[in-house]
Amino acid sequence: MNPTDLGKALRELREAAGKQAKAVARGAAMSPSKLSKIENGVLAPSVIDVERVLVALEVSDEVKGRLAEVARQVATEATAWRIYHRSGLHKHQDALGAVEARTSLTRTFQPSCVPGLLQTPEYVRGVLRNRELTDDALEKMIGARLRRQEVLYDRERAFRFLVTESVLRWRLIPAPMMAAQLDKLVTMSRMPNVTVGVVPLAAAMPGLPTCSFVVFDARLVIVEIPHAEITTSELRDIELYVSKFESFERVAVYGEDMHSLAAAIRDDFLSERETR
Repeated sequence: MNPTDLGKALRELREAAGKQAKAVARGAAMSPSKLSKIENGVLAPSVIDVERVLVALEVSDEVKGRLAEVARQVATEATAWRIYHRSGLHKHQDALGAVEARTSLTRTFQPSCVPGLLQTPEYVRGVLRNRELTDDALEKMIGARLRRQEVLYDRERAFRFLVTESVLRWRLIPAPMMAAQLDKLVTMSRMPNVTVGVVPLAAAMPGLPTCSFVVFDARLVIVEIPHAEITTSELRDIELYVSKFESFERVAVYGEDMHSLAAAIRDDFLSERETR
């Protein structure tokens, strides 16, 4: 089945279910025009697109599994960040939010920055300051990222975050703001469905951290590299990233040990402010 046939299959499922295109597009967190292009074979759907449409259609697990397998025929996709810039970074945040809202267990490994679901507004600005965004685009992006964070309060979903100690020390924003960011990290880690681990610099590393990635259940992985975002639903790839996550998980610190480490770094930031 090629992308055109896949789009046709999605359209036939929608029509058989008696659902309007606008309603399905809304449920899939995409524009009606994008859904129309997918259904008519003008636009090849991504793995995430297919998953979101199938969820919005409320199809059976059997049908969902069959078409998801078809999507895996072109399982690894890379989308350049410039494309997301062009269409609006906030729209991509909304798409990620739709995936997170349908995931039972989200595992995030971040050796570069605080994970987006745990960022303060000031930290978001710091991360994006070199993206050459207009003021309007920046505010939309911040708003979209903060909306994504609402999923953390859904107790039916579990979140496991892993960051390296260096992430807590990277000076992306002024010291007082970094202290506030670390406070938020600790606060969110106290939620019953959220686990935050920190890999200490002194730990015997199981390997190189290499890149940031997120594992959604056991069905999808999104990897971030400097120029693009890579999406894969290939089982062997997913197993590779789950294994990598678990190897760093074994050397991370949690609970009070993590809180003490974060508090010590926060205090360093605060004392730096006081001595100036």
